[in-house]
Amino acid sequence: MRLHYETIGAGQPLIILHGLFGSLDNWRTMSKKLSDRYQVFSADLRNHGGSPHSSEFSYPLMADDLKEFMHEHFLGSAFLLGHSMGGKVAMQFALTYPEFVDKLIVVDIAPRAYPPKHKDLFKALSSLHLERFSGRNEVRRELEKEISDRSVSEFMLKNLNVSQTGKLQWKMNLASLHENYHEIMASPCWEGDFDKPTLFVRGGSSDYIEPADDRVIRRYFPCAELATVPGVGHWVHAEAPGVFEKMVGDFLSRSKDSYLADNRLL
Repeated sequence: MRLHYETIGAGQPLIILHGLFGSLDNWRTMSKKLSDRYQVFSADLRNHGGSPHSSEFSYPLMADDLKEFMHEHFLGSAFLLGHSMGGKVAMQFALTYPEFVDKLIVVDIAPRAYPPKHKDLFKALSSLHLERFSGRNEVRRELEKEISDRSVSEFMLKNLNVSQTGKLQWKMNLASLHENYHEIMASPCWEGDFDKPTLFVRGGSSDYIEPADDRVIRRYFPCAELATVPGVGHWVHAEAPGVFEKMVGDFLSRSKDSYLADNRLL
């Protein structure tokens, strides 16, 4: 599967993976900031954005997609950053193909199962028969009847696309995401560990990484450290871009020896 992507900048390669319902568009501003120091590759995961659709959807498959992507672009290794579901893909990839990852950054997600928080959202999206609407504003009004959080509805509307025939359609493969939702939220079945520098970034107001997750993080990522950005939620990079950019830059610029000497899990 050939993933849709954008690349910007020069230097060591840094691959960024988005979360559920997202796309590389969500990271375009941050990618531009980080491109001053790195060659940033932002990729759409399968069933998202401009990447191909498939009825098959799992973390091992997405890790294999990423391996194919790196081969396609002659990347022997890279820094890897993933947010939310993309963070789980990044963890899966680092554990499966550690030789391809120099350093790992996981943003606001832990290697564990999560409750099905998106059931109402899937229901709202599935009830929207897009052929009934003539424009984005009509979809927005209908969606806001079911979704009270306007930021969520606006985020979902970024998935709307107009076909060559002028019809509205979803960029994402909504049916496959819904069908495989249990795979996305399930506890990972991993073996081994990734013993290279790893940074977990959590939002101080988010509940995606909790103190009880320290143990499972250490189980798979013994060289991990955890950094908290106070006062922000799940979208750390969007809510505190300056702090996040500095945190990522500082982590990636540290030598392995100095990192391991200062390794800690807070």
